[in-house]
Amino acid sequence: MMSVNEDFWAVDDIPDLRGKLIVVTGANSGIGREATRNLHRRGANVVMACRNMEKARAAADEIERDGGSGTLEVGRLDLADLGSVRAFAESMLGRGRVIDVLMNNAGVMALDRSRTVDGFESQLGTNHLGHFALTGLLLPIVGGANGGRIVTVSSIAHRPGRVRLDDPHFERRRYSRWGAYFQSKLANVHFGLELDRRLRAARSPVLSVLAHPGTARTELGKNGTAATNFVMRRLTPVLVRTGVQGCEAQLRAAVDPAVSGGEMYGPRWMAFGAPRVEVPSRRGRDSEAARRLWELSERATGVAYDFG
Repeated sequence: MMSVNEDFWAVDDIPDLRGKLIVVTGANSGIGREATRNLHRRGANVVMACRNMEKARAAADEIERDGGSGTLEVGRLDLADLGSVRAFAESMLGRGRVIDVLMNNAGVMALDRSRTVDGFESQLGTNHLGHFALTGLLLPIVGGANGGRIVTVSSIAHRPGRVRLDDPHFERRRYSRWGAYFQSKLANVHFGLELDRRLRAARSPVLSVLAHPGTARTELGKNGTAATNFVMRRLTPVLVRTGVQGCEAQLRAAVDPAVSGGEMYGPRWMAFGAPRVEVPSRRGRDSEAARRLWELSERATGVAYDFG
């Protein structure tokens, strides 16, 4: 259920997070790093789940030098490799600790045509299927005093997106780097809302919440050979907001006590502004399309959710 909340919210509103365990994927750069910095500052124990361990450790060192009362740990997670996803999940399950927040933040954008280790189109495979598998594997230990939260980071790019269930990996149609990206971000919305429906049906206290950063200064979109990749490498520092501003929506979705399952948080004016509840696109709210994508994702990843 969507709620209406016009209040302004910023990182200074993050509550005391001492004792909370939060997993952030893609925590070594961009909005993931800034989210981690602010969670650590407020006392959270953050697991930085990253593909590049060298960059992750450097980011963790830099965040710790910045100060904070939390703890940081680096874990290897390559969302483009289901074997890596399973290994990371097994390491977390083996601890016997409850995860208070799982922040599905990592992503890629506008890549040249490529495949994941498991043969998926790289953007759908990384942005959606990797997180789908990770969330399903970790769901048994997502909980905490307030039920726990799963925050999936999408994008305003979900709005022009179309999920082609008949050809999700561009095997029969011409590849489009932006069409593939838009599809993956719409898939994030379908996933977050369908997960909320299934959690509610199971009467689970865990919340599934969506967020998007509007425009934010990250490394996304810079890796590729197209003209648009070149433009983003050159103009991103000039045209978009800082990562600090961009991470506010996902932080609010993760820690604001007023948040409800099934909500989506984004900047007040879509591209910029304080985070507030917004309504996903009409296609994003298509529950039948979301159900079919869920079934496809289960088949593709081999991960079946246990809501018991």
